[in-house]
Amino acid sequence: MPVINGELVNTDCSYFRGDVPCQPNKQEGYHCAGCPVYTPIQKRILIIKLGAIGDVIRTTPLIRKIRQEYPQAKITWLTHTPAILPKHAVDEILKFDLPALIYLQHTSFDILYNLDKDKEACALHDCVRADEKYGYTLEHGVAFPANHLANHKYLTGIFDDISLKNTKSYVEEIFEICGWEFNGEDYIFDNHEDKGYEWPFDYQKPLIGLNTGCGDRWTTRLWSEQKWLALIKLLQEQNYQVVLLGGEQEHARNQSLSSQTGATYLGYFKLEQFINLMHQMDIIVTQVTMAMHIAIALGKKMVLMNNIFNPHEFELYGRGYIVQPDKACSCFYRGTCKFGVTCMEDLPAEKVFQYVAACLNPAKALGPVAG
Repeated sequence: MPVINGELVNTDCSYFRGDVPCQPNKQEGYHCAGCPVYTPIQKRILIIKLGAIGDVIRTTPLIRKIRQEYPQAKITWLTHTPAILPKHAVDEILKFDLPALIYLQHTSFDILYNLDKDKEACALHDCVRADEKYGYTLEHGVAFPANHLANHKYLTGIFDDISLKNTKSYVEEIFEICGWEFNGEDYIFDNHEDKGYEWPFDYQKPLIGLNTGCGDRWTTRLWSEQKWLALIKLLQEQNYQVVLLGGEQEHARNQSLSSQTGATYLGYFKLEQFINLMHQMDIIVTQVTMAMHIAIALGKKMVLMNNIFNPHEFELYGRGYIVQPDKACSCFYRGTCKFGVTCMEDLPAEKVFQYVAACLNPAKALGPVAG
């Protein structure tokens, strides 16, 4: 370790900052020489997972595996959405911007995991210095597996017929890319209970959160307002407390549903507050959206409505059910229905209600819960 003017400086310590005093110096007055809490970094690890938000959330199980394999690792994570990552579990969270890119190109890592096929992510895989690299590189200007471990996930992303036959969950696939086997490692997430948010709920009744939207990209996932109205009525008949969830895009729909049924709708919120609102729920009913990933990360029981995606993709950790339309979907990963009427119209509200009841009462289980 370097010595500056006779002073030992442990730049390899997990506490060391370089620009300001470290926490042990601030709190205890320790210097590097003879420091009783000196903790050398075991591995410097970079995760490149930029977006979307849901994919960033469902990549957090990797942190558990990294901490198991390298307890004293320094984990750096580059992303478009730093706010979604658990600050207590990631040592260095970087937003994808020019300062971060300059920094990364002038440091080095022991291990680099690039789990995105975006060209900019693959370019970083190629130019950032690291002893070991996993994930995706650039080949002829497009994403390509950096080694054989990424082959399976890569092929499911470029051939629909291979993707349809896939039986691995997303989490299994990213563990495989990194050279590990998935063993049920759960998400790491912040529920923001420490922020002091208050909610006007009767916690004596089951709280059923209905996330009514699905974003712009794949509108074939949308369930009609009539279906939501029917489900709300069934839930209210059982004296369940129904809470409508969504963002600005769902605001008008949720206002309409609330005015017609009396279901609770509190508006839309910034991300941290929305997460904490979801944390209050006993069960979440949702399509495949960011809210689905948040619900899984919060450990919530869930009824997941799916039509256009391979159901094997979703790891629910035995806490919920995947329910699909009675008619098989022919529009795999399509944003619009090629028949003009989405098969979600063939998913009865009664069927969704039965799975909500099964979540609340395991004795009414309708089959195995989703893994």
